[in-house]
Amino acid sequence: MKKYLISCCLLGIPCQYNGQLAVRQLQPELLAQLDCVLIPVCPEQLGGLSTPRKPCDIQFGDGFDVLAGNARVKSEDGEDFTEHFIKGAQNVLAIAKILKGDGVITQKRSPSCSCAGVYDGTFTRHLIDGYGVTAALLKQNGFELIDLDDISAVFACS
Repeated sequence: MKKYLISCCLLGIPCQYNGQLAVRQLQPELLAQLDCVLIPVCPEQLGGLSTPRKPCDIQFGDGFDVLAGNARVKSEDGEDFTEHFIKGAQNVLAIAKILKGDGVITQKRSPSCSCAGVYDGTFTRHLIDGYGVTAALLKQNGFELIDLDDISAVFACS
């Protein structure tokens, strides 16, 4: 049976930065049809951040740039959370490797999880192409990344 890591917020777990339920969630009717193991993870919590927490954006790039040391993850007031995001990404990667995950289902716009665009770092909610820190690390390590919008067209867990 296939195993997919999934952003906790996509399962209705209130772990997003403000402690609220995410607007984008895996629909219960689709969840009931899946024939696979889903492993919930929240990279930001696994990196040591609390819920709720300050919202963060990647400044000067995307997750690949953060991992290369060319961009930072900061809150609007300038507090640097880069190390928390990297630690969370490393912990998710460790889980994916230990459990031999087949892929990861991600949350759009997240500075951690997104494989389908991130905010540009200006806190204006302007999206740019790019990956979150965790998604970038998983991609570098060969894991398949699936945005929730593409889930029904891309895979039927079997």
